[in-house]
Amino acid sequence: MRKLKLIWDFRGPASQRTAEHHLIHLKEYILAESLNIDITGVETINDMHSLAYLVVDESDMKPIRDALKPHRGQVYQD
Repeated sequence: MRKLKLIWDFRGPASQRTAEHHLIHLKEYILAESLNIDITGVETINDMHSLAYLVVDESDMKPIRDALKPHRGQVYQD
C-alpha cells in the first residue's frame, strides 16, 4: 500500500521550535484517535523553514487530512 507524508510548513526565525511544538500536537492526536501511525518527525530545511510531518496509509488519509488540515502532502518513500 502506498504511504503519504502529510506536511505542515512553518517559516520564520522560530520555525524549528514551532514545528517541534506542532509535532507534540500531532502525536497527541495519534494517541487520542488510537491510530497506528509510527512515522512522524520534524525536518529543518533552512534557518527560516521547518516542517512537521506524519506518514499515513493512503487508505487512511482522507479523515486525517480533513481533521488536521496539512499544508501539503507527498508520496512517502523510505
